[in-house]
Amino acid sequence: MRFRRLVWLVVCTAALLAGITPQILAAQSGATQPAPAPVAATAQAPASSQQAYTLAPDKLAKAIAISRIRNVLNIAGSIWGIVFVLLLLAAGAWAAVERWAQRITAKRWVQGLLFFAAFFIISAVAGFPLDWLGQHYESAYGISVQGWGSWMGDEGKGLALTLVFGVPILLLFNWIVRRSPRRYWFGIWLVTLPILVLVIFAAPLIAPIFDKFEPLEKSNPALVEQLEKVVARTGTNIPPDRMFLMKASLKTNGLNAYVSGVGTTKRIVVWDTTAGRVPNDEVLFIFGHESGHYVLHHIPKYIAIFSVGLFFVYWACAGFAAWLVRRFGGSWGASEIASRTGFVVLLFTISIASFLLEPATNAVSRHFEHQADVFGQEAIHGIVPDPQKTAVTAFDDLGKAWLEDPNPTPFIEFWLYSHPSVEERANFALHYDPWANGGHGEFFKN
Repeated sequence: MRFRRLVWLVVCTAALLAGITPQILAAQSGATQPAPAPVAATAQAPASSQQAYTLAPDKLAKAIAISRIRNVLNIAGSIWGIVFVLLLLAAGAWAAVERWAQRITAKRWVQGLLFFAAFFIISAVAGFPLDWLGQHYESAYGISVQGWGSWMGDEGKGLALTLVFGVPILLLFNWIVRRSPRRYWFGIWLVTLPILVLVIFAAPLIAPIFDKFEPLEKSNPALVEQLEKVVARTGTNIPPDRMFLMKASLKTNGLNAYVSGVGTTKRIVVWDTTAGRVPNDEVLFIFGHESGHYVLHHIPKYIAIFSVGLFFVYWACAGFAAWLVRRFGGSWGASEIASRTGFVVLLFTISIASFLLEPATNAVSRHFEHQADVFGQEAIHGIVPDPQKTAVTAFDDLGKAWLEDPNPTPFIEFWLYSHPSVEERANFALHYDPWANGGHGEFFKN
């Protein structure tokens, strides 16, 4: 669903701005990200002309408008991030920052800390106008209720934590480049993998910096009791003391419930905009969906798939960066990849690869999200009276709360959507009934 901005920043830092780990975290976060997924070959009832997700004319107009704004800002943000780094390289600005750090201190590691801190701060300032526009429109369309002071506070916290974690990580990566100028990409790849796992583990521990949490049992004991039934059916092993209510209403009108973390940090989180606002049966379905990511091992599968992908991405980007340094390094002030400015050239190439590979990473994500939808609907079978109706209503409520466009264009679906579109998901849920005529589900035999 909607990721905390901090997690995105730290993750992008950890993956050298490769842009792939958000898909891994997507497996842990709710069920409203838009995007169309191919319908798997699972048992379904006969098709119907009934549309499962619809909006009233006034809401439809708003959904189309805000969706277009989101899409433009999303694509523009990616392109601007690439162009901005290139412009500063061409202007010699990164080389100037490197010389500034060298004048401050003779200690190379301190120079690195100063340089990469400046890199993140400058990048944050460059991206701020688009972030501001995004928040402005989310507020204008009634989705965000967060005040500007609170929003600026979150931006500041995100940047501060990115500096705390991101600067040492890039310093480590730059050190690997200096130690192994020819095969550094392989060393960076090896270091990236445990960082990805650590980010997933630590995400729930970072979340309280941005939002308020309390035990779910304190305000919703009946919901906890019902969630325990789904826990028992799915085998996710999450006790009541790891079920939390998040005070999302301080910032948004959107709906969400999710599972995050691994091992000792694994927990259920239900937004207070969801608990009590939609029937508990819908919360159970969303939780069932989230449980599917764990039971079906989507997170380790993501890590495995993208680890293989990153191997080739880092290898190709290392070659491309070396060529750029040979061709333009003199004018950019990048004498070699091991220099700070040369390392920015490497980040530049990886950001291009991230942008171009976004459709591929989203396609993998959509496949897993569809599987989780099927799992979630099957997980609540026998617990709620009508799994089909519950799932359809849940998607309908989620789509209306976030003003999701019922008919996104094929290109937008292909390029940007990490989840199937709400319309696609609701229509599948409407027709999915493997229990008809004594059958059973794909993941549950009863």
